[in-house]
Amino acid sequence: MTDAASLLNDLVKNACKAGAGAADAMLIDATALSVGYRLGKVETLERAESGDLGLRVFVGKKQAMVSATDRKPQALKELVERAVAMAKAAPEDNLCGLADPTEITKDWPKLVLADDEDPTAEDLIAQAREAEEAALAVKGVTNSEGGDAGASKSEITLAASNGFTGTYRRTNYSLSASVLAGDGTAMERDYDFASRVFAADMPSAASIGKHAAERTVRRLGARKMPTGHYPVVFEPRIAGSLLGQLAGAISGTSVARGTSFLKDKLGQQIFTKGINIIDDPFRVGGLRSRPFDAEGLLPQKRKIIDEGVLTTWLLDLRSARQLKMKSTGHASRSPGGVPTPSVSNFYMEPGTLNPADLIRDIKQGFYVTELMGMGVNGVTGDYSQAAAGFWIENGTIVFPVSEMTIASNLKDMFLNLTAANDLEFLRGVDSPTLRVEGMTIAGI
Repeated sequence: MTDAASLLNDLVKNACKAGAGAADAMLIDATALSVGYRLGKVETLERAESGDLGLRVFVGKKQAMVSATDRKPQALKELVERAVAMAKAAPEDNLCGLADPTEITKDWPKLVLADDEDPTAEDLIAQAREAEEAALAVKGVTNSEGGDAGASKSEITLAASNGFTGTYRRTNYSLSASVLAGDGTAMERDYDFASRVFAADMPSAASIGKHAAERTVRRLGARKMPTGHYPVVFEPRIAGSLLGQLAGAISGTSVARGTSFLKDKLGQQIFTKGINIIDDPFRVGGLRSRPFDAEGLLPQKRKIIDEGVLTTWLLDLRSARQLKMKSTGHASRSPGGVPTPSVSNFYMEPGTLNPADLIRDIKQGFYVTELMGMGVNGVTGDYSQAAAGFWIENGTIVFPVSEMTIASNLKDMFLNLTAANDLEFLRGVDSPTLRVEGMTIAGI
């Protein structure tokens, strides 16, 4: 047993001795190093070390959460006393509680989610510099918002009075570049970004910078187009946001509250036939992989959408009890918060057409590369977003457009959606290029 696991098990035992009927505790020890580099100079250099500890206690059907960073014996004693006192004063909640001991997992996949690379500040500065220099070398770039590089390591430990104890480690490496092109009121900005679990999987810094610059320069001379109904094509970077809207709509919390536009759609066709959407907590190198969920249950790889049919909600224990169902192992939490349902590696399987073939028959349409604002109503599914990208004419991307709005309803969008074959696992929630028919585009 690790030192962290021993500490948490002692904390849980002391909570039960102090009057709690049950308890669980989470500890996340993390270190992070990040660098910001702009126009030839280091702008930021930060190193952070944290040890976030959370204790949740139950007294009957009452619960309380407390968190701390101090692990001294007296501080932990006071933490336990405060948590139990708070729980006794809390209102009753018949849905709260730990998993039954028969539900927790004793054996989970031994996922490799961390490597041993330990980049120095000099290493990260060199990466950020290389990314920015590659971006500034592209013709048309006039200014830079800089290059940023980071590396982090964390150890996540969970222990509970129902017998569960588990620990896993993960690492993350990131690099980004953002630049501007043009001048005056005709300036444009774009970026590129990469994040990986293993350092060896990171693309080169030069490729990140070059791609960021090319995206930016390509946006120069943007126009506004007439209002009308057209096909809209979402590039992969943006298409993943539609999966994010789906995940929110099928969260057990939203469904149980009746605040989801899909609350009555379980087992029904909500996408066109041929669309499959997967949640895979065990994906090798997955940015959101995890061997167990935040309540000690074993998650599973699930086909959330099977040939267009919604097969399941995303459930933690509380939402499952409210809906009179079983948890799907989707509980997620921070040390200072209660569990809520959350996807792991969530992605849409690729279709059969490449992106060029996907747009080949579009006489006029909108290829979206950026969305702005928060224009989605999770209760009704109404969708309205400010957008920028490129105009499509006769199957070809012809010029940049901006200051546009796209609107529809997510239920209609899902049922009129076609996926291309260019899926890449880059963000944790991933999609290929998507085409949606008949959206309203507002411009001039």
